[in-house]
Amino acid sequence: MTEPSPARAYGAELIGTGLLLATVVGSGIMGETLAGGNVAIALLGNTLPTGAILVVLITILGPISGAHFNPAVTLAMCVTGRMKWKQLVPYFTCQVAGAIIGVWIAHMMFDQSIFQVSSKLRWSSGQWIAEVVAAFGLLFTILGGIRYNAAAIPMIVGLYITAAYWFTASTSFANPAVTVARALSDTFAGISPESVVPFVVAQVAGALLGTFTATWLFHDRKPPAGV
Repeated sequence: MTEPSPARAYGAELIGTGLLLATVVGSGIMGETLAGGNVAIALLGNTLPTGAILVVLITILGPISGAHFNPAVTLAMCVTGRMKWKQLVPYFTCQVAGAIIGVWIAHMMFDQSIFQVSSKLRWSSGQWIAEVVAAFGLLFTILGGIRYNAAAIPMIVGLYITAAYWFTASTSFANPAVTVARALSDTFAGISPESVVPFVVAQVAGALLGTFTATWLFHDRKPPAGV
């Protein structure tokens, strides 16, 4: 099997991140429409498709690009030496572009104005702490999966994000590209532009903390005997 070309890897990141955001925003619109004002039901309708699509996308695109769909994950892969630093900017560019395109596609599917700006303010110390925790846990999950059971990564990442939607105060954005793109959607999944910077700072901090912790904890460790 030949090594995927850089162009294919970048294309996988663009397409994968686009489909992820189309799912996040589209399911948010659908969930809110069908929930009859029940926010918990709307959030559940947003959560389950997001976790499910991550399992699908990581499974089919992981062999091509690593299926990051997230600048924080790409940064962690560079920090740990799993990918080259020269790939960082192309990956970032494709992830952000794909995320924005995915948001626009979701708007078109639901007959909404394509170009929007969110008015949903997400501004509190609790939400910033939640984004640190969400990104920490995501990288901890990924690196633990790489160390012990790489085949399970699609499932454990999908399950982690499904859980984190509910146990974090921010509903677990945990992704700078997702955060930027959701600022361009004045829907259930939106975030106001002024809320973006502190979310992204918290995500990067959490991702790096998770990366360093996982690297220390899992370094040269073997599974316990009998496992």
